[in-house]
Amino acid sequence: MPNIKSAKKRVKVIEKKTLRNNMIKSGYKSAIKNFEAGNMDEAKKLFSEATKKIDQACTKGVIVKNTAARKKSSLSKKLNSAMA
Repeated sequence: MPNIKSAKKRVKVIEKKTLRNNMIKSGYKSAIKNFEAGNMDEAKKLFSEATKKIDQACTKGVIVKNTAARKKSSLSKKLNSAMA
C-alpha cells in the first residue's frame, strides 16, 4: 500500500481507468458475440453496432488501431459470406 499522497491518488485513478476500460472492452466483445450469434435478418444491424463499438474502443485507447481494423475486417468477411 502506498504511503505518499500522490501514490495513493494514482492508485485511485488507475482503479477508475481500469473499470472504464473493462466496461468498454466488455461492450465491444458483447457486440461481436451478438453479431456472431444473430440471424441473417439482423446481420447488417448487428454488424453496424459491432463496428461502432469497436471504433469507440479504439478511440478511447482500449484497443489499438490495427486490432480494431482486423476485428472489423473479420466481421465483414463473416457478413459477406453469410449474405452470399
